[in-house]
Order: sequence, then structure tokens, then C-alpha cells
Amino acid sequence: MKVRIHRGAVQIGGTCIEIEAGGQRIALDVGLPLDAAEDTVSLLPAVPGFRDPDDSLLAVVISHPHQDHYGLARHLRPDLPIMIGEAADRILKAAACFIRLGVSFQNVIPLRDRQVVEIGPFRVQPLLVDHSAYDAYSLLVEADGKRLFYTGDFRVHGRKAALVERLIEHPPAGVDVLLMEGSSIGRLGEDDSFPSEDDLEHEFVEVMQSTKGTVLVYASGQNIDRVVTMFRACRKTGRQLVIDLYTAEVLRATGNDRIPQGWWNGVRVFLPHRQRVWVKRNELFDLVPRYRANCIYPEELASAASMTTILFRPSMCEDLERAGCLAGGSVVYSMWDGYLRDERSEPFLEWLNRHGLSMAKVHTSGHASIRDLKRLADAVRPRRLVPVHSFGPDRYSDYFDNVDIRGDGEWWEV
Repeated sequence: MKVRIHRGAVQIGGTCIEIEAGGQRIALDVGLPLDAAEDTVSLLPAVPGFRDPDDSLLAVVISHPHQDHYGLARHLRPDLPIMIGEAADRILKAAACFIRLGVSFQNVIPLRDRQVVEIGPFRVQPLLVDHSAYDAYSLLVEADGKRLFYTGDFRVHGRKAALVERLIEHPPAGVDVLLMEGSSIGRLGEDDSFPSEDDLEHEFVEVMQSTKGTVLVYASGQNIDRVVTMFRACRKTGRQLVIDLYTAEVLRATGNDRIPQGWWNGVRVFLPHRQRVWVKRNELFDLVPRYRANCIYPEELASAASMTTILFRPSMCEDLERAGCLAGGSVVYSMWDGYLRDERSEPFLEWLNRHGLSMAKVHTSGHASIRDLKRLADAVRPRRLVPVHSFGPDRYSDYFDNVDIRGDGEWWEV
């Protein structure tokens, strides 16, 4: 078995890993780099079979539905088999109805927790993990008598932490190479930890209790753990959670009836102006009726401000201004705060100042702390550990044994 990291050996985001055995190949992830100015076909790694037919490329495996792991997949030839979690595939299809550059795969091989998929000389076993993306997997790949374990992105402080604890307690045996993400290396101290979703829930409750008007939470509608955290905090403070149609469809796509849905008591569905236009333009009329009983209209938002929390994004600013529901309100920023330093966030920050809205930052990482990275590595005990998805591969030897640093574009034997 041979491996080539096309992107990710020395950076976070844009991950793409090619694996070859017996003259046949698979690829793990085909992500959009975080620093990419735009999504262009020129960023697609030079993997034979990505764009033109090549029978030796059997499939692309998507570990989870985050842009930095699947974002260039829309440039792949449409008949190429895609292995992806069933719920992850449904989420991307639901999102593609609302996103101009969304992706909807045509030839899907579904991944299910711990169920082995055999394709050519490869045995691929997905292992469900805790991450800020729903339906995220680590991947155990076997071929030529060798075993490679790719962690994908994971954490142990979300609402599905028990999945990783199970993996640590019962790790795959006989792993020759552990391809381990290290997003926190170089950015977090060895003994530091991240807040849990339960910690965030307490912080949300405090903000909701201290805010007289509407609470706007700037978060991703695809961060399902965060939506659950928001809903739980709303229940504790007597507030209703208002989501847009896009988020309602993403939640429905999970297929999980334990996750808040747009038809639940305590959840209302709002259709911002841009989404109304989008629905009409793309004739998505069949999406609206399932939420009709729980719809909330702009003229209702002002009178319900003291009992409302809205999952918010800057494209909704004008809707909320027209609704007159901002007096006495506050904003919770619940994403990576690096985005706020981008010049594209300046109009949003100016909008906050113009309306006198205070902003609290309540967020946690989607990635494991160094302590938890070490726990997993110690449990797996690989023959070699290869850094990936990290800006600090040179720091790995400070924390792990048998580190083998490989460069982008380099073929190497497992």
C-alpha cells in the first residue's frame, strides 16, 4: 500500500490523500483550502481519474461534510463513486438546494458506523466520531496486508464524545500508519482543554437571561451540536428558537428525531427575504408546507422579542431591521473568531455598532485537544504516526512517538 498526501501535510484544510494498492486507488477527502479566495477547478489536486475517466481510481471517500474536506468535490467527474455517510449525503443534498456552489453526489456508496465496505483491494471501515460536523468518520483502510487509520477531524468535548471514548477503549489493532489530524497543535497548550457543549449551554442560558430583547446567535446551521445547545438553552429560559428554512431542511436531513426539528414545539421557522426569492426562483415550493404550522412572520418578531432566540447570519440583517425587533437585543458569536478579523466581516461589525448590539463570544473547537490526541495515539499504538491537517507537523514529536513527517505530493510506502 502506498500513500500520497496531496494537500494537508503542512496545513489545515483542503485535505486530500491518495492511496494505491495493486494498481488501484482510492482518495480520502477532496477539500477546499481554507485560504482559497474562491472555489475553482484549478485547486483540484492532480489525481488521475478526478476529472477524466481512469478505471484505476475506484472511489473518493468523504470523511465528513465540512467544506475543507469535500468542497472541491463538485469539480469531480459526476460518475465517480463517492463514499460518504448516509446522513452527511442527505445534509449536503439539502444544503445544495440553497447554496449556489453546493454539491449533490450522483453515485453514492453509503458509509455506516463500523460496517466494512470492500472495493477492489481495499477494505474501508468507517468509525463514527464526535465532531462539529454531523455524521463524521475516522477511516480504517486495509490493503496488501497493511492497515492505515485516518482520524479525519474529531474531538472529545462535543455531544457525541462517547463515540471517541469507545474508540479509545476499543481501538483498531495492528495499525501500521496513523494519519492524525493536529489542528490544535501549535495553537493550544499541552494541558489546555476546550469548553464542552454543556459549558456553552450554561453560557447561552446566562446571555438569554440577561437580554431583555431578541438574542441573535451567529452560528452555522450545519453545526448540529450547536443547534441542540441553543435549543436546550431556550427551553431553560422560556424562549422559542427561530431558525430559517435552510436550517430546518438541514435538521430534517439528519433523519434523527432526537434533534430539534422545524415542526417541534418551541421551534419556529422564519423565511428571510433572500430565501423567499430563492424559493421562488428555484421553484422549491414543496419545502414550505411541512413547516407552515410553525412559521413565524416578520410582524410577529418585535412583540415576541423577549422570548425569542434567532439562529442568525448577516444576510438577515435587513429583515430584522424591518421587523423592528432589535431593541434591547444582543448577539452571540458562535463560530471561529478568526472570521471576525476578515475584512468581509466589517459590514457586520458596523451593523452591530449602528444598532447598539453587544456581542458575546460563545464557541468551542471542532477539534481535539492535544491531551485527547495523545489519548487516541496511545490507544492505537501505530507503527508510524504521520501528521496531517496541521500547521505544526514539526511539533508532533513533542507529543507522540514514531512520528514520520511526509510532504505534500510525495508517494511513500505504508
